[in-house]
Amino acid sequence: MCEKLKEHKQNKMRYQKWIAWGSLIAGFCWGILFSYFAVEEVIPDTIRIEKGETQNFDFHVPITAEMKQEGMEVFGNQSPMVDKDKITLDLNESFSLKSQQQGNYFMSCKLFGLFPIKAVSVEVVDKEQVVPCGVPVGIYVKTDGVLIIGTGSVVGNDGMNYEPAVNLVNSGDYVKTVNEQVVENKDDLIEKINQSQGEPVILGIMREEEYIQIKVEPVKTEENDYKLGIWVRDDLAGVGTLTFYDSEGKYGALGHPVSDMDTGLTVSLSEGTLYEAEIAGITKGEKGNPGEISGVITYLDQYKLGSVEENTSVGIYGKLQRVPEDGQKNQHYQVSLKQNIEKGEAVIVSSVSGERREYTITITNLDYNSDNKGILFQVTDPDLLNLTGGVIQGMSGSPILQNGKIIGAVTHVFVQDSTKGYGIFIENMLQH
Repeated sequence: MCEKLKEHKQNKMRYQKWIAWGSLIAGFCWGILFSYFAVEEVIPDTIRIEKGETQNFDFHVPITAEMKQEGMEVFGNQSPMVDKDKITLDLNESFSLKSQQQGNYFMSCKLFGLFPIKAVSVEVVDKEQVVPCGVPVGIYVKTDGVLIIGTGSVVGNDGMNYEPAVNLVNSGDYVKTVNEQVVENKDDLIEKINQSQGEPVILGIMREEEYIQIKVEPVKTEENDYKLGIWVRDDLAGVGTLTFYDSEGKYGALGHPVSDMDTGLTVSLSEGTLYEAEIAGITKGEKGNPGEISGVITYLDQYKLGSVEENTSVGIYGKLQRVPEDGQKNQHYQVSLKQNIEKGEAVIVSSVSGERREYTITITNLDYNSDNKGILFQVTDPDLLNLTGGVIQGMSGSPILQNGKIIGAVTHVFVQDSTKGYGIFIENMLQH
């Protein structure tokens, strides 16, 4: 009996030892996996360097890098092991990139020289200068097709409720045609549905870049009045901030896309116009309420500033036919690439008070791989905090300057803390 008890204790100890070793190995593997993804996040997906300039980088991780194409000179700062197109990086050591010609290259990065991390796109670009603005603008765009924002029920002339389009169309669909006839706007859509006299119609729908056709039977609600039970929109308007323009009059604004307020989706636009805007009021940001700028837009030709030609994930773009009065005396600023941005003090340029001025902020973190939330900052300027509570809706696109260069633009506010916001790297806006 004692021997069996002793054997049982020994087996239990061995079992516990194996569990301990297993837990240790599992923890080690999870640690390696976590470190792998952490290192991957530290290294940018894309690096841009200016032609003819030596650019230093320090990721503080033990990686090696190898260029995949000719034409790029690669060398280390502290006697690295380098051959024609290869560089070895050691922990806490930096490396440099330089090229005398524009072009695109790929840099293969490995952890400890063994484990592939990622292929980094390296782009050699010319130095750029733009004029930072920070003035409010009115934005009016027409959708490319009639945007469906939802479905609902309709009451037929028999008094019954019908939902003819439910489960057939989705929010975010664009009606392009009815019975293969092009739809110009929502009034045209209504007219074509009424012309059907209740016969089934074929809707040509653009859904997530795919064109499909859907058969829907309109419901007669009154004499010569037929409905599909869909809520639609064919235009949008709002107030934002003009970020920059260049020597050719090309501009960028907002730093994020124009999105539909109901679906939350990026609007597919056919055309648009930029107008002068006048600030009519300010709702101060509070916890849970980001606040907003109320603006007045006058849709007359004499107030037109230019066209809206593109709506992208990093802003809207077009060409100015004239520069806003508040932006006419602004000077050109050199563009700063993201690796040259520093944590610490910077300024936002904004006309939120009615006059264009600079407000101090503190940059607290940088995410090189984010599309339009790469700069995390906190408003420290007492005047701006007193006026708006920090960042509010309508300030999107306000330029951010540091060390005499333009580095980005405001894009988002923290709903629970309006003193904090995100910004986009200016190079992302310029590479749309």
